[in-house]
Amino acid sequence: MCRLFGMHAGHRSVHATFWLLTAPDSLEVQSRREPDGTGVGTFTADGLPRVDKQPIAAWEDRAFAREARDLVSSTFLAHVRYASIGEHTYANTHPFEQDGRLFAHNGAFTEVAAVDQRLDELGAADLVQGQTDSERMFALITSETRRADGDVAAGIEAALTWIAQNVPVLSLNFILTTATDLWAVRYPDTHELHVLDNRTGAAAPGRHLRARSPRISAHGEDIGDFVLVATEPMANDLRWHLMDPGVLLHVDRDLTVTRTSPFPDEPTRRLTLDDLDPVAAASQREGKP
Repeated sequence: MCRLFGMHAGHRSVHATFWLLTAPDSLEVQSRREPDGTGVGTFTADGLPRVDKQPIAAWEDRAFAREARDLVSSTFLAHVRYASIGEHTYANTHPFEQDGRLFAHNGAFTEVAAVDQRLDELGAADLVQGQTDSERMFALITSETRRADGDVAAGIEAALTWIAQNVPVLSLNFILTTATDLWAVRYPDTHELHVLDNRTGAAAPGRHLRARSPRISAHGEDIGDFVLVATEPMANDLRWHLMDPGVLLHVDRDLTVTRTSPFPDEPTRRLTLDDLDPVAAASQREGKP
């Protein structure tokens, strides 16, 4: 299953060091467990997006995945991909960038031709450079945000509502970042998405970032207040909590956290793993390393 990690540190640009794919060194194990792409998205001091990503397979260069990357940003977005749609190429690797925003998705939906038709109707087909359902969803969000005069929350609501009502959906979990804001969605309840609130006033706040999962690790010194969103709790911290399904979470530049529930209660046609082909189903299993 794909792994997501998003962080917002407020007004401060902070240092964070990421390791992706902290896997065992056994080539035999890696040949079975190496994923299909890794990436980290940040923003420069001028607010410009920067994406470091590469398609990774067991027989390809693993140095990228194990290299410690010292990055500076107020928002961070990391992703480890297990492919369900699309080849192992740079264009299919998360995060994606559109209109100065970064996006990574964990989940799947089918009948992507219907989404292509919708994008064509909206004059936004050129936003899609690769083959994935994820990039198509991002393109629909971008298009609807343009139609809403730059209101990202309205764009997310319109795009995901359209997908939920018009194509079969397994999961639309994602994180979207700008230089100043972070949005995250858990919809429906197929996959988990967790939040750690490390703002002043939250229970037992800490100054240091220590986040580690089997595939993404991050740390930073004197980070101060921050909010994390991740596919799974990272490190033993009781403050991690599971997002409710159907929630759109927004963290703004002041680290104000808002939660709304703007989506249909359930997709019109909800998928299960049994509905997917074997490759897609394997990529979506919770227990996949």
